Amino acid sequence: MAGEVSRRLVGVATLLIAATSWLGIAGAAQAKPARPTSVVITGKGLPAPITIRAQGRPELFAALIDQVGFMKTGGGNTSGPKAADLGPKYTIVVHVGDAAQQSYDLYPLAKGGPRAFRPAKQPDKSRPGAAWFFGRLTMAEALLAAGAPLPEQNITTLHGGGVGGGERVIPDDAIGTGKDVDRLLGELRQLMLLNGAVLLSITVGLAGIALLVRRRTR
Repeated sequence: MAGEVSRRLVGVATLLIAATSWLGIAGAAQAKPARPTSVVITGKGLPAPITIRAQGRPELFAALIDQVGFMKTGGGNTSGPKAADLGPKYTIVVHVGDAAQQSYDLYPLAKGGPRAFRPAKQPDKSRPGAAWFFGRLTMAEALLAAGAPLPEQNITTLHGGGVGGGERVIPDDAIGTGKDVDRLLGELRQLMLLNGAVLLSITVGLAGIALLVRRRTR
């Protein structure tokens, strides 16, 4: 009898341990990831890395996180531009405490507007895949405020907006020439004539069918 009671107690204890472990795992899975606490910037013209901490300069820290936060996941929204069109590169590494988590390459003066690149391998051992993105229009100003040696005449406004993955600066050479406009108008004319011919054919066909039906019903 005593042995049976002991076995039951051992079984109950095992179940309690298993339940406690499961609850601990479930709680850890539901816990929110730790928030970034600092960013480290390296790049052209910077003699030493620049560290911006959330507690020390919260507004600038938030502006820099805004430049890279949208790239943590997703497949990118642009193909890789030519190296000659990129301009100076600045790398931002996001830290939680002393541990590096994510790393991104920013090109604030790229031809056609700011660009950003997410390397395939990240410091936190994740592998989201390499991808190119259209950067924020405020990228250059945020980096300038952090200490990057960028020309002020290329800066927009820190609060002026522009969203990564969508809005971007349109370069002058993206606007078509007069020949392109003439070609476009010519193609539109041909399309309108073709549509007119199709409509005329349909109208004649319907008229013929109506006439045939009318003759047969007499």
